[in-house]
Amino acid sequence: MTIREDIEERELNNLSPFASYSRFSKGRDVKEEECDIRTVYQRDRDRIVHSKSFRRLKDKTQVFLSPQGDHYRTRLTHTLEVSQTARTIAKALMLNEDLVEAIALGHDLGHTPFGHAGESALNSVCPEGFAHYKQSIRVVELLEKNGEGLNLTWEVRDGILNHRTSGSPATLEGQIVRLCDKISYIHHDMDDAERAGIITEEDIPEHFRSLLGYSTRERLNTFIHDIVRNSTGKDAIVMSQSIGQAMMELRQFMFAHVYRNPVAKKEEDKAKRMLVQLYEYYIEHPHKMSQEYFELISRRGEKPERVVCDYISGMTDQYSIVKFQEIYIPKSWEKY
Repeated sequence: MTIREDIEERELNNLSPFASYSRFSKGRDVKEEECDIRTVYQRDRDRIVHSKSFRRLKDKTQVFLSPQGDHYRTRLTHTLEVSQTARTIAKALMLNEDLVEAIALGHDLGHTPFGHAGESALNSVCPEGFAHYKQSIRVVELLEKNGEGLNLTWEVRDGILNHRTSGSPATLEGQIVRLCDKISYIHHDMDDAERAGIITEEDIPEHFRSLLGYSTRERLNTFIHDIVRNSTGKDAIVMSQSIGQAMMELRQFMFAHVYRNPVAKKEEDKAKRMLVQLYEYYIEHPHKMSQEYFELISRRGEKPERVVCDYISGMTDQYSIVKFQEIYIPKSWEKY
């Protein structure tokens, strides 16, 4: 028996009957020889961590554009916090931690520079529209590895695609990530907003604080315990009605006071206009994109509008600024 087979056997013996067992995965689009050490979900996790798109998350905005400080979240730290929270819940419910981790680490691979501002900009100009959860799937199925994709399992791709609020993941592991994405950004975006002086702890309505906790740490703890308590022994990941409703109302509070706050978003319109201009430039000059992207058009027949979105959405904040400067900002005359 290989190490992988031993792990699969332990899953069958120890995990919840509602867990997604590695041995019974629906598999990959392209069949591969199995690893003798790692399960399919462990391999998916490793492929995501070693991907270029994952590394670029460290220089992509979460909420605050170009924040002055070392402790504000980026898209990468958000991803890691989602993963950690989701694994905590999965372990408590005896579900498949490897599947949860793979979904969590891959859920935002398709996010644009400048967070949701970038997503909104590309959605406004691309004829087919743009949504980061769909782009994440395109990254893992096509864009990584020079057009080969990562060939992830069906369960991981399903969880990535359905992590949005309106999504409906097919596995309990995917359902955990879907909830933990919201829990994590509510938690850490509130923490960052307090650090930035946009809100204070006292600005949060008292009925939220008395129910959920009097600090970001206490509220995160409340959410996690509520999910575990209400999902144990069930074929669904659920919250109690009171805590679930409070979470969604707290999310609305964040939209009203942080996500749409002019202090936090004062540079957002500039970022949007910049990405729109980059889109227009590369539509007219597709050969100016990186070779791997141009070949998606010239050799594989992909639509230019979609590939230009692929290229721009893959940029980090700083790289998009550099490309904009190269294209649109006049260069100084060389001294003779």
